[in-house]
Amino acid sequence: MQITPSILNADFARLGAEIARIPSADWIHVDVMDNHFVPNLTFGASMVEALARATETPLDAHLMIEDADRHAPAYVEAGCASVTFHVEAAKAPIRLAREIRAKGARASMALKPATPIEPYEDMLAELDMVLLMTVEPGFGGQRFLDLVLPKIRRTRTLLDSYGVQAWLQVDGGVSLETIGRCAEAGADVFVAGSAVYSADDPDAMVNALRDRAAEASSTA
Repeated sequence: MQITPSILNADFARLGAEIARIPSADWIHVDVMDNHFVPNLTFGASMVEALARATETPLDAHLMIEDADRHAPAYVEAGCASVTFHVEAAKAPIRLAREIRAKGARASMALKPATPIEPYEDMLAELDMVLLMTVEPGFGGQRFLDLVLPKIRRTRTLLDSYGVQAWLQVDGGVSLETIGRCAEAGADVFVAGSAVYSADDPDAMVNALRDRAAEASSTA
């Protein structure tokens, strides 16, 4: 069980210090938004490069941007250890996943809540991670969509049936109240933004979330 706090809910004026508050995090989740694919604007490759210099915790870039085929490789070059592109924004997702891997990062494919996994099952072996959005992408602090839970289960079944070792990540509304349901359904990597950074002790929340997920997974 891995916890990947999103800095979308952190204080943008002091991101280095905000990352230092969560030393137990497995990854740092960086939400890159272009105000076109989603109605919000956040970071670019230059900011990501600066963040990579400020922490030894690996960066997990989630690209909510148009023309992912052209822009995604730049985030590997900026220092990200994992780069996630939205399949809805990729014209050649297999080629893009292979390019990200060839540059030395983990390749991940994200799907919006209404995008089914089944049309992409033949390319699962090309991926290191599948990200299922449990809210509509674009803003932090949204309520978890339980309707995605069956898709988490179907994706886990597909990964297992093909013998694919890819991680299964969920992002959106993850908290102590919802993470257990995600873990029970088969997720093993969890993005949590507001749950972490609204806590009095963000690092303690990281550990509490991991423990809750592990407990739910062991009893599934």
